[in-house]
Amino acid sequence: MASVSCDKKTGRRRILFVDPDGVRKTVRLGTTTKRDAESFKGWLERLLAAKLTNSAIDRDAATWLANLSSVMYDRLVAVDLAEPRESAVIPTLGEWFSDYSARRTNWKPNTRRNALQASNAAEEYFGKRTRLDRITVSDAEDFFRHLQDTLSENTARRRCKRVRQFFNAAIKKRLITENPFDTKAIPTTSVANEEREYFLTCEDAQKVIDACPDAEWRLIFALCRYAGLRCPSEVLRLKWEDVHWGTDWFTVHSSKLEHHDAKGIRQVPIFGELRPYLDEAFALAEPGAEFCITRYRASNCNLRTQLHRIIKRAGLTPWPKTFHNLRATRQTELTEEYPEHVVAKWLGNSPTIARKHYLQATPEHHRRAVEKAAHNPAQYVHAGACRESQAATTGRDGRAVQNGDVQEVTRGCNKKAAPCKGAENRHDTPTGSRTPVSRMRT
Repeated sequence: MASVSCDKKTGRRRILFVDPDGVRKTVRLGTTTKRDAESFKGWLERLLAAKLTNSAIDRDAATWLANLSSVMYDRLVAVDLAEPRESAVIPTLGEWFSDYSARRTNWKPNTRRNALQASNAAEEYFGKRTRLDRITVSDAEDFFRHLQDTLSENTARRRCKRVRQFFNAAIKKRLITENPFDTKAIPTTSVANEEREYFLTCEDAQKVIDACPDAEWRLIFALCRYAGLRCPSEVLRLKWEDVHWGTDWFTVHSSKLEHHDAKGIRQVPIFGELRPYLDEAFALAEPGAEFCITRYRASNCNLRTQLHRIIKRAGLTPWPKTFHNLRATRQTELTEEYPEHVVAKWLGNSPTIARKHYLQATPEHHRRAVEKAAHNPAQYVHAGACRESQAATTGRDGRAVQNGDVQEVTRGCNKKAAPCKGAENRHDTPTGSRTPVSRMRT
């Protein structure tokens, strides 16, 4: 019914066939392999057979036809083997971003705000009237580099991640066929930035608490520093009915984790450092008060800005990622004393996330390591002896020694190094105990 041949001038393959009207027709395949050309011919014959018998094409042929590229599909339309596809109206960036955002009724306020920031950045860079299909991978990469020049690395990644979400939704709607932001050149995962890490000691934390203007601000700060709550979302949702005084636990409701199996609900101990500030705020609360924090709940109340003022009043310099580092400080402290998975459950994250974004190496870790080395000089003496013996195998002048001498030197090294592995030497090393979390002065 059909045959594959090559064009004599170009060498490109084509399929020749005769339609039911007796007209000889050609479908040019372009540059392709013989195997692919034969496969295409087989599908074309199935379409031709359906036309000859005036019957519907089978399911497999319909699937193949639906997944065919626009160029090849149009060539089949030209020879009356397929019906023209309905031309979809491809929206502009402004139209699609607005339409998709309106349909996402399950977005929380902060999620919607972040999505709006990302869409505004894309519309400003590409233009609101630019069609979705006109943005290429190269354009997306240029946009990412533009964000890197004007924003922090993680902020640039997050905004590209949200723009990629808009384009993925357009693919599901079959408005476009590929996502220009779905490329390895545009990473979307956050990376840890050690330069923005800060560990707030208990001494400095007490200075900040002493500078707080009232009991509620002292409780806000204590909940972040000594319970690791997210601020403002978890702090402002805490109610007095969530505090279980008799069992020394309180319940935290996290809007960020509501889509998880636990529905964002977790139990957190009333730590000894936190208890005085809970007691104080409860004693001063108005009768019938529902929330633990009542004075600072207004939408125009910027807790971060106010905390910076308090920190300066305490004689300290505001640190980066103010509330995040309070939470990271507490997670680092608690992990010193309790199993990692237990602390992660208390703070509402996972050990993997904790290791990547929260746990820190502190000056206290360095100090303890140096003190341990100072109290255990024996192991360094043995290590030095082994290095001396290893150097002896090549001779003091840098030349290799005789085999017999090498054996003697090796035996000498083993004699000196043996105590490093002996049980009697381990008794010389004080095991000590983990440094407990310091209790705050009350």
